[in-house]
Amino acid sequence: MRIVSLSVDGIHQAAKQGLFDWLAGQDADLICLQDLRAREDELEHPAFQLEGYHAYFFDSGTPHCNGVGIYTRRQPKALIYGFGFSSGVDMEGRYLQADFDNISIGSLLMPSGLSSDGQPSGSAQVIKEKFLDDMQAHLDKISRKRRDFIFCGNWAMAHCEDDVENASQHENDTGFLARERQWMDQLVTQLDYDDAFRVDNGDTDEYSHYPSGKVGKGDGWRTDTHIISCNLESRVEYATIYKSKAFSSHRPVVIDYELEV
Repeated sequence: MRIVSLSVDGIHQAAKQGLFDWLAGQDADLICLQDLRAREDELEHPAFQLEGYHAYFFDSGTPHCNGVGIYTRRQPKALIYGFGFSSGVDMEGRYLQADFDNISIGSLLMPSGLSSDGQPSGSAQVIKEKFLDDMQAHLDKISRKRRDFIFCGNWAMAHCEDDVENASQHENDTGFLARERQWMDQLVTQLDYDDAFRVDNGDTDEYSHYPSGKVGKGDGWRTDTHIISCNLESRVEYATIYKSKAFSSHRPVVIDYELEV
């Protein structure tokens, strides 16, 4: 099973950059997209459809704001829209989950911790950290269920120094704060989840996000990955970040699993 995930910085612009032509040649079983910046009714346009795939979307209800999608060859048994956090911060990010027999696959857009103009924001960071607290509790709860999970997405944070170019210069930047790195640590040490990309690929110069939008202009960050149930570690066959062509400031993460849905 191949899963491709990408944060697109707006699906309209990504489509113009040739995203759907590229996706059509990837032989992916599932495709998880984030940051669509489009309403669901816009996404019914043929430009955003892929032959042979069922397409599902969860928009923000606000034009040009976040949104996630899943394209899947096999129709899921159920769809879950959002996490349902009681705190009310659920909708500050976006999450869509497709359930199959014994596995659930989600497309996640984490709150960035930045203001709408991309600048650091104390209030936005507070929302992000509340989202992280609620998600930690959610992951702990579902880890006891008799099913496995793959969370594909833009996590808006990097885990360790190998995941940020010139890491020492970014220790006080949103996305690489000590609190955020500790949260990623506890996924592995306490909650029995793992970073599927790192299961297969240990290269220290692999980056999925260039905030400037261009490779070589500003440092690269690895903020996009698949977080998987620990039971799936042995099922990761191949992981790469596609770099040959840019469709957004993020790069597609392509991971093959020895699994079927």
